[in-house]
Amino acid sequence: MAAAMVEGGDGQRRTKKKKLAAGEASVGGGRWPLVRPKLDLQITRLKGDDLFTVPNYLTPHEVKGFIEAAESSGFSHQGSLGPARGEAYRDNDRISLNDPELAKCIWESGLDKVFSSIKLQGRSAVGLNPNIRFYRYKVGQRFGRHIDESVDLGRGRKTQYTLLIYLSGRRAAPGERNDPRRGGGDPSPPSALVGGETVFYDDRRGTVAEVAPAEGMALVHIHGGRCMLHEARAVVKGTKYILRSDVVFA
Repeated sequence: MAAAMVEGGDGQRRTKKKKLAAGEASVGGGRWPLVRPKLDLQITRLKGDDLFTVPNYLTPHEVKGFIEAAESSGFSHQGSLGPARGEAYRDNDRISLNDPELAKCIWESGLDKVFSSIKLQGRSAVGLNPNIRFYRYKVGQRFGRHIDESVDLGRGRKTQYTLLIYLSGRRAAPGERNDPRRGGGDPSPPSALVGGETVFYDDRRGTVAEVAPAEGMALVHIHGGRCMLHEARAVVKGTKYILRSDVVFA
């Protein structure tokens, strides 16, 4: 089995401040769009509380703002030594930053309510890891099978879930509850993303879920000791963008 890879806060880059349109709200020193609170969020459970999606967590406007801000900040390539050296194969581009304000904004836009009933050994979710990462996968890029480890943030706080928010992928029609296992949404335009599915496996390497990227959809899965082996398949067409953080329990 490929060794687990832990997402850390290294590789942080200085970012250029993105000029915003008049009246446009933002967080993180003007770099990132404000994520507004969402009402009536729907949850699609793929494996109980261990793996689920939240369609349309970000609006098309918010998604566009994040992609534009990330591109203006500048990505750096991230690879690995590969399975022969005990690491999962990895080929993508990344931005890593420490931004408590952005983490708080994303958490309080609805994830706080989604996690209000989820307890782990008597502990409750208290927010997101301020280490925010943006990933970009171009054609042919992928992340091989791996697990995500928990991170001890000190003072009794520990990450227990991975949060991925797809910034590109199929777009669900208004009012549609997109089923991530079937792609869903409107027919893809010529420039749409093809490939890049996130696939989860059980202990016998059988497929638990195959999640197709959908614009604005959040994918949440437990990590640490109960993390399922998973991978990001290669992008076939278009560019896959993801916002990544972790849910912290205390």
